[in-house]
Amino acid sequence: MEKLETYCPNTWCPGCGNFGILQAVKDAVNSLIESGTPKEKIILVADIGCNSKIVDYLGLNSFYGLHGRSIAAAEGIKLANPDLTVLVFLGDGAALDEGISHLIHSAKRNSNIKVILHNNRLFALTTGQFTAVSPKGFKGKSTPEGSVEDPINPLELMMASNAGFIARSYALRVQHLKNMIIEAVNHKGFSFVEVLEPCVSFFNNMQFYNENVYEAVNDDPSSKEKAMGLIKEWNYAAEGKVPLGLFYKVEKPTYEDQMGRVEENKEADIMECLKDHI
Repeated sequence: MEKLETYCPNTWCPGCGNFGILQAVKDAVNSLIESGTPKEKIILVADIGCNSKIVDYLGLNSFYGLHGRSIAAAEGIKLANPDLTVLVFLGDGAALDEGISHLIHSAKRNSNIKVILHNNRLFALTTGQFTAVSPKGFKGKSTPEGSVEDPINPLELMMASNAGFIARSYALRVQHLKNMIIEAVNHKGFSFVEVLEPCVSFFNNMQFYNENVYEAVNDDPSSKEKAMGLIKEWNYAAEGKVPLGLFYKVEKPTYEDQMGRVEENKEADIMECLKDHI
């Protein structure tokens, strides 16, 4: 087993949900290495926020992007070297506020990257502003009287964006999260894994999740109807049962494969043109 430890001291708050995600990623990476994925071929792309410190604590190749722009950087890395396994770690603020256009277009074009969304439903590093998935009425630094906005459902957004792999897990169910990450990596195409993650300092909804999350069984993940039934079961409010699991999975040509064929055809056309002049 690779320990994947680094010299960086961990600065997460005690009890932070990121610790569970870190362990799940370590376990998943070790499983991938054991099954034949070279360690040096795994690259982690981080955003800005508490979530993205995860790459500081993993002894793997990594790259820090700008806030909300990590998905764009990951796409460039994968396009330049399609042999790499590229995992992106970012929070709900980066993915669904600053970087929402990058998320949508990456899903639409089916770039073969794996997006791990640390969803604590607020901006944690800047101590508690609301995001697009904060519940209506959320009282934080930027909404002291309570947010008047309804949250969006990121899984529904991914379905509308034609993502080929959509899953949800929970930071404190490490084994389940490990399995979802491995499935996401093994899927050829864009993969989106939402991880519900309590922020113990500014939005501690751990008890709600512990009492309400459950592992759903979807016997036909290729069905959009069944996927949407699970996705819409919870509306990101402060009540209701919260399904976890693989909701949707379908394979189709990846962006990198299609761009590779474009380049091959272009090269063939150039050689054909040059043939008469040599």
